[in-house]
Amino acid sequence: MSTTIAPEKTRIGWIGIGVMGGAMASRLISAGYSVTVYARDPSKASPLLSQGAHLADSPAAVAASSDVVFTMLGHPSDVRQIVLTRSDSVLSSLKPHSFLVDHTTSSPELAKEIFAAAHERNCWAVDAPVSGGDVGARTGNMAIFAGGDSGVVNSLLPLLQILGNRVTYMGGAGSGQCCKIANQVAVGGAMLGLSEGLVFAGRAGLDRARWLEAVRGGAAGSRMMELFGKRILEGDFKPGGFAEYMVKDLGMAVDFAEGAKDDEIAVLPGAALAKQLFAGMVANGDGKLGMQALISVIERINGC
Repeated sequence: MSTTIAPEKTRIGWIGIGVMGGAMASRLISAGYSVTVYARDPSKASPLLSQGAHLADSPAAVAASSDVVFTMLGHPSDVRQIVLTRSDSVLSSLKPHSFLVDHTTSSPELAKEIFAAAHERNCWAVDAPVSGGDVGARTGNMAIFAGGDSGVVNSLLPLLQILGNRVTYMGGAGSGQCCKIANQVAVGGAMLGLSEGLVFAGRAGLDRARWLEAVRGGAAGSRMMELFGKRILEGDFKPGGFAEYMVKDLGMAVDFAEGAKDDEIAVLPGAALAKQLFAGMVANGDGKLGMQALISVIERINGC
């Protein structure tokens, strides 16, 4: 597929302007694109409007005025409603030959459903969840995992490469979501290991900042440690993504066996444990904190 993506030709729609989505939309505005946004709470759109974005009153209004619509929402239920089921949904007004890119970490099966529904309207849908946190969203230092038609993904690269520095085509519809779910399994395990390492170091009488510095250059060093180690030490639990989203993401991994063929089932005891610990954060009232606040659960278990 060949289509020309350029600031002077391509109108962008953006739905979902939280910590991640707002930063990503801002990057497209800074790159010269005309961006129309929808927010359930219009007051949250003020920073983008000050950059020159336009505010629409519904998802359908965004779609009607856009060539490419991006969504970055919280849960699969939000995606289903905004894209498919509302009377003023995105697909109700998306024009033929337009594109829908969903950056939400969502269900692979829902991604396939959206792909098929878009195809019926002679449109294209791509599932393209991201990894990189709030810092990556602001700087464009993110990985993007794309599923759908390979030609469509290639056509959208001028936009995707503004949002992330590594765009990988994973396969057909739903493949991007499968990749992100696997990513979250690895992320959850890494955050648990970092949290337990810090608690143990503290209990052993070590200076935790010195411990981080000592191990970061060895096998224990990781992207998670670089992104969140200092934040944890400083008690900075501001969210890039909410901890409650990790319960959702890991739940999709643990529950993937439902409806799957025998050779597709993966038994994930580590992911199941990590899900329970993040659920503990939610039960403690900390679900809106960042995932790095997982250390609070480990500290509670240890009476810290």
